[in-house]
Amino acid sequence: MREIAMFHYDLIVIGAGPGGYTAALRAAKRGWKTAVIERREVGGTCLNRGCIPTKTLLHASEIAAGIRGGRFGIEAQQVRLDMAAMLTRKRQVSAQLSGGIETMLRAEKVELLQGNATVLGPSQVRLTGENEQVLTARHILLATGAVPARPPIPGLDLPEVMTSDDLLENGRLYQSLIVIGGGVIGVEFATFYADLGCQVTVIEGMDRLLPALDRELGQNLGMIFKKRGIAVHTGADVTRLEKTEGGVRVCFHGKGGEESAAGEAVLCAIGRRPNTEGLFAPDVAVAMNGRFIAVNENYETSLPGIYAIGDVSGNIQLAHMAAAQGIDAVERMMGGAGRIDLTAVPSCIYCAPEIACVGMTAEEAKAEGRAVAVGKYVMYANGRTVIQDGGRAFLKIVANAESHAILGAQFMCEHATDMISEMTAAIVNGLTVEQMLRVMRPHPTFEEGVQDALEAVLGKLSGAEH
Repeated sequence: MREIAMFHYDLIVIGAGPGGYTAALRAAKRGWKTAVIERREVGGTCLNRGCIPTKTLLHASEIAAGIRGGRFGIEAQQVRLDMAAMLTRKRQVSAQLSGGIETMLRAEKVELLQGNATVLGPSQVRLTGENEQVLTARHILLATGAVPARPPIPGLDLPEVMTSDDLLENGRLYQSLIVIGGGVIGVEFATFYADLGCQVTVIEGMDRLLPALDRELGQNLGMIFKKRGIAVHTGADVTRLEKTEGGVRVCFHGKGGEESAAGEAVLCAIGRRPNTEGLFAPDVAVAMNGRFIAVNENYETSLPGIYAIGDVSGNIQLAHMAAAQGIDAVERMMGGAGRIDLTAVPSCIYCAPEIACVGMTAEEAKAEGRAVAVGKYVMYANGRTVIQDGGRAFLKIVANAESHAILGAQFMCEHATDMISEMTAAIVNGLTVEQMLRVMRPHPTFEEGVQDALEAVLGKLSGAEH
């Protein structure tokens, strides 16, 4: 008799986001009896309150900005923006993709259970909803994601202050908006509202936008934002928010001393925190790594048989990272080893132009004592960039000066997010600059710029930077 006979399931997954549903599908395809518990919509934050909704809205705002710009011999004098219609389209896209995931789960005989899940201990989960019941499984996988964070700043609880979740649902087209936080969420929402004609102000505590990425990316984006009329304040610590007759005033200590900015509404985009509230019963303790659930190399927590992946257990809060970890975790539960290399994690930002990066920056490589060669190609002569008026665009590639292997890449150009996987594949497979130059890239494409950036690296390899 199989060991699993004493349990309801081989695997219970808590959370039906990218990490959770991907893990459940992999387990079911490998023959495990699997259940997924989700208290909201299938697809999690990514499909319903994050990646997919924001990119749907950004696509709409990009079209609006292009029509209004009149740069390509097309002018529309009376462009009407229908925010309600944009939000309807956003919901339709999310619903279509969420429905597709539910279909896949049914096809693989994964049970989808709606309700709140509480871990009672190893092998036990309490499901509360229409009916309360205790479920058992040999393995439990936590994939509950993250939620917007609100730091303790006076006035941040004003009704005009919203999270990204709130902005995606309220349906208002603001005349002025203040964004606190110049990270990925902040710059994407700033791009969307600026495209629609809103006066946007971005306030970032670090010395540049996108402070977690290569310095030149954030600095370049700051210049682009300012050229587009977006006010950017970096090195600015928000001290308080005050209610005004027309909205909110955000007070901050900036480079010029005490300053303030006023707007109709405020987006708090300071970050996201792991979603662990109510996840464990009061008498169940799990080891933590700061804010995150601590896991070992097999994703197992301090509670035997209980695993955690994605935003709830790591500071790389990306849907594709969670999905890769979900597959890896299931393979390891089954006694195997993961197939996906999790050391090269691409990051994508959907501003204008797009930003994508993977691997090391030159500064990070040098900090590890590596000799590097950096090749940069400014896209002013790239045919597709000129055709689409791509603006301040460039590609940067970092290589090991000794082995010539690709270490990292930072792209800022149209369709950068669709191009970065070529560099991820190069890093994972240890490909050299010379090997990458053997590839023929079609004309006219943005990807032709990769060839030029590689040639720039090759030209520096004889005199590598230290």
